[in-house]
Amino acid sequence: MNPISVSASVAQVSVLMPTYEQARFIRRALDSLLAQTLADWEVIIIDDGSRDQTAQAVLPFLEDGRIRYCRLAHNMGLGHALNEGLARTSAPLVAYLPSDDVYYRDHLRQLCERLGTQPGAVLAYSGVRHHYNRQSAGQIAGSWLQLVQCMHRRRAPDWIERNELESDDLERLYWSRLRPFGKFVASASVSCEWVDHPAQRHKLMQEPAGGINPFRRHYRVSEPLCFHTSVGNAIDERAQYRHMRERADTAPAAHGLKILLVGELAYNAERVLALEEQGHTLYGLWMSDPYWYNTVGPVPFGHVQDLPRENWRAAIQQLRPDVIYAQLNWQAVPFAHEVLMATAGIPFVWHFKEGPFICLSKGSWPQLVDLYRYADGRIFISPEARDWFDTVIPGLSQSRPSHVLDGDLPKREWFDGPVSALLSASDGAPHTVVPGRPIGLHPHKVAELAGQGIHLHFYGDFTQGQWLRWIETSRSLAPAHLHLHANVDQGRWVEEFSRYDAGWLHCFTSDNAGEIRRASWDDLNYPARMSTLAAAGLPMIQSSNEGAIVATQALTRQLGVGIFFGPVEQLGAQLRERAQMQALRAQVWRQRERFCFDSHVPALVAFFRTVIERAGRGARTAG
Repeated sequence: MNPISVSASVAQVSVLMPTYEQARFIRRALDSLLAQTLADWEVIIIDDGSRDQTAQAVLPFLEDGRIRYCRLAHNMGLGHALNEGLARTSAPLVAYLPSDDVYYRDHLRQLCERLGTQPGAVLAYSGVRHHYNRQSAGQIAGSWLQLVQCMHRRRAPDWIERNELESDDLERLYWSRLRPFGKFVASASVSCEWVDHPAQRHKLMQEPAGGINPFRRHYRVSEPLCFHTSVGNAIDERAQYRHMRERADTAPAAHGLKILLVGELAYNAERVLALEEQGHTLYGLWMSDPYWYNTVGPVPFGHVQDLPRENWRAAIQQLRPDVIYAQLNWQAVPFAHEVLMATAGIPFVWHFKEGPFICLSKGSWPQLVDLYRYADGRIFISPEARDWFDTVIPGLSQSRPSHVLDGDLPKREWFDGPVSALLSASDGAPHTVVPGRPIGLHPHKVAELAGQGIHLHFYGDFTQGQWLRWIETSRSLAPAHLHLHANVDQGRWVEEFSRYDAGWLHCFTSDNAGEIRRASWDDLNYPARMSTLAAAGLPMIQSSNEGAIVATQALTRQLGVGIFFGPVEQLGAQLRERAQMQALRAQVWRQRERFCFDSHVPALVAFFRTVIERAGRGARTAG
């Protein structure tokens, strides 16, 4: 290419190009910039810690004096990258070209002219092509102005950086800061493309396809986040986990174990600190593509040392952990299997939460079966799940050490908190709660509850966004008895949920007729909300499934903490028996420690030691 010499000091527009691991996109973006009819520009490429071939892809373009490249040592976030770019520019106008987007040839010229002819305008924006072949004359409906379509006058505000907030909402990160300086004007011309692909930043951030854990993994974020997307709840890990991070590491116990956590930790990930607090040393090796609820490291609560993902086999051999503790949901199965097959001679424990039926449909069933056959120890979430797997691999639970433990129990400290007065004490009506999805509570059932004067309180504003039709129908049938509430973090479980008389587990009718082979996942599972309800001392409402094998039914009957009903009238009568309900709540309070992880640590560590002892007697073989 022929170098073009345009002095940065006289450039009319400074173009900022933030990039992170988009080597396969960036040439296209730069080529679209070089094709602009307005040539009086400079571009600052801010490489936010890429480990791909970005630098090599950019190198030939640096022959053009208008193009500069700045690489940050590690990823600092979009806001920081843009502020670094702003600090390196001097043009009176600033435009943006993310490395995965494209300008059409008149883009810069049209926006410059628009700003030049509109007194009082601080920002001009173009129309934009998006989602392959759609077009918008300006702001995309349901979204905000995208970087690629904007040009603004240089002004004082900085972009909000990661140390304050990570969000997909650019209005919140910058545009709202710019609005007090003047008006935003449209060019009325589609002159750029916001390119649609799976690794777009907003897709990595927004649940359910993205979320805080995919975001953390993709951008290699090591610090706690203040994270709030346009479709999810605010998450402030810095505040939530500050006390955990700031405490000193526990001194290793005399016979403490080196435990390598493999896979992901799902909900209530901080539970593993109960192992560290007992003098065991924790290491982490995480799956590469977590879902929003699959917590991976670097964990925001600290005290877990990560092994490098790039050369993990050598890192494990160098560490020589006492035990590999692999977990937890179906997404972790392929990586856990890979680690299992690469670590002969190191005791390996496989702990599976859910779900075997998903592994069948997703094609990872062979790896799941291998994990159960070859692991030195197996942990099942319920006795029923253990018995079901014994039908898959006959004699499985007897062939090697086995243990039963729910997979994502919360840490004990979330069970502390003030207890609130019952709502029913003030209005005389039963108040029930569902924290999360109202599974099995169909609108007609909500109407039947209302007919018995039973209130239903539905928590989780993000979940509510996925149940809009259910809410609309249920409200039309029970307008005075359905109540919506925002999400509640663990630290407020007791205070918030103790106001209710009882809480709902999944509401379903089992059809297994007592035959374990016919059991569905509803029959085998312990829903995560069990611990939430137990923490607040709430009896657990569920359908009466007499004669069927149902894990929640067996456990709550064993502990005396359940409410079972057939007709809704039966439930209403039970909830109004004040003396009975008071006794039931007292029983839940006596049993609540059963639902926190800390209480199970001694038995879990004893199980690890049994596995280690047994594994030391011979090489790993099929069970």
